[in-house]
Amino acid sequence: MPSPSPTPGPIPDLNELVALFYHEPQELGVFEQVDEQEVPEPFHQLLAHHAHMTVTVEAFHKTPVDVQVLSTRREGMMYARKILLTRQTDGAVVQFGLVQLNFNYLAPEVRDEIALEQTPLGRVLIRRNVLREVQLVGLFRIEPGPDLQRHLGTREGEVVYGRTALIYCDGQPAVELLEIVTPS
Repeated sequence: MPSPSPTPGPIPDLNELVALFYHEPQELGVFEQVDEQEVPEPFHQLLAHHAHMTVTVEAFHKTPVDVQVLSTRREGMMYARKILLTRQTDGAVVQFGLVQLNFNYLAPEVRDEIALEQTPLGRVLIRRNVLREVQLVGLFRIEPGPDLQRHLGTREGEVVYGRTALIYCDGQPAVELLEIVTPS
């Protein structure tokens, strides 16, 4: 049976996602939107697709990942969190993320598991058999600011790449994402 066409929804706005957790965007980094062909490997392999990042980083690093929730915000049915994904093998950070979810579009048991903050979002959605479609929205070259440098272990002047994406759950625009990866 074909999946339903996604309902048109909000396009993740980079500035709005960053503003959820940063008063000064440059604390996170300086972002430049780039075309797919401008993203070098291995960042291209990690970001230029329409798949869950949990699955992608686990396949790339050949190990499951854990989530570390750094901060959360909740207003009504909107839930946002700032996270790190770390390799289970050695605890190394492989991804930084900002996530905003509209809980109106998720079943109560899915919302409850996400709110426990113990499992990566992609794994929750897959395990709970939520019909989902990941839409890549934009790719970015990023000069990390102090907070991102600290979390990813990058040095001043080192460049990383990231993406914005939207996850439709059961045809509804339920999740907005900013995902920034490290290839090491």
